[in-house]
Amino acid sequence: MLTGKNIYKRYGSLEVLRGVTLEVRKGEVVAIVGPSGCGKSTLLHILGSLDKADMGEIVINNASLNQLVGDRLAAFRNKHIGFVFQFHHLLPEFTALENVCIPGWLAGKNKNKVREDAQALLKILGLNDRIENKPNQLSGGEQQRVAVARALINNPDIVFADEPSGNLDTANAQELHQLFFDLRKQFNQTFLIVTHNEELSQLSDRTLHMKDGIIV
Repeated sequence: MLTGKNIYKRYGSLEVLRGVTLEVRKGEVVAIVGPSGCGKSTLLHILGSLDKADMGEIVINNASLNQLVGDRLAAFRNKHIGFVFQFHHLLPEFTALENVCIPGWLAGKNKNKVREDAQALLKILGLNDRIENKPNQLSGGEQQRVAVARALINNPDIVFADEPSGNLDTANAQELHQLFFDLRKQFNQTFLIVTHNEELSQLSDRTLHMKDGIIV
């Protein structure tokens, strides 16, 4: 599903990633843990094509990201990759339903079909009665579930999550963690998750430990 080989990244004189190699199989929930500053988020952003490595190869579902640039890369990202961040990044002027629909609309899909799919996802995530609410009318846990639905709307090959429960209280964090595994069970969804949360890393199928820009 996902292969990263010999990934290097430097910012000025700071070497952030020093030859990272990893694989994630279809349907796996894999956690990346390690101290702050070890390169976890940088690695996730590079694997998800939000940042570019100085060296290395990334393949997602047999497609080499190294061969994609510009609009082709953006289109691939929108279709094949979902993202969930610590801060949900919902657009405040749009409803929960509209926020979930946006990636599908950007992909040029039928608008009514996207709305139907978005409503179905929000129902699965327990938000069927909140679809017309704007983000400021939702709790933190509800906002993050909307962000998860948005990540799933294009049926991506893999979801990258960067500290997804880092801004939630304990109860909402546990609920979100369980949601990932429910989605894996229901849709065989693949997740690669950067986290400081020990409970989430222990629940994962595998945990990759990073230190000083490498997987140890």
